[in-house]
Amino acid sequence: MGALRALAMGVILLSGSRAFGQTKEADHVAVLEIGGAADWGLTEGPSTVGGTVAVEVTPIERWLEVEAGIAAFGTNGRREVSTDLVFKKPFPLLPAVELMAGAGPELAWNLSGRRHTRSLSAELALDVMFWSTRRLGWYVEPSYNFSGFRARSDRSLGVTAGLLVGLP
Repeated sequence: MGALRALAMGVILLSGSRAFGQTKEADHVAVLEIGGAADWGLTEGPSTVGGTVAVEVTPIERWLEVEAGIAAFGTNGRREVSTDLVFKKPFPLLPAVELMAGAGPELAWNLSGRRHTRSLSAELALDVMFWSTRRLGWYVEPSYNFSGFRARSDRSLGVTAGLLVGLP
């Protein structure tokens, strides 16, 4: 609970800062995302929370951003690690606010029980980034995951939120 309070306090402090007019593409080689994650199974499995770290780069400015991330979940008797690679199209809303829509593959390892299983799924995500300064900001990213690649189709809703750090 202490980590959640610290994250909330950081978001409040960053929100009160003056937003700069330059977009993040002009300032950063990459963006580091550090935050919390939650996942709600729609077809099976309990809800769970954990942490996430991701790095985002912009290979084609104003057209393509690529995010590679890892998340670890470990509540409600469920232990899982997942990685994703999401390809996003950016839509600048304001000079310091950007919306991105994306999709990509996700690979998850269920570490609960005796048999550790892997699953491949597809992820659809919306990402909203708020830049409070040239190097710091925060983000919220809801997502929908589905694995229709096997006989049993699993679906889940997720959300990640946290701090953004622009890497020089």
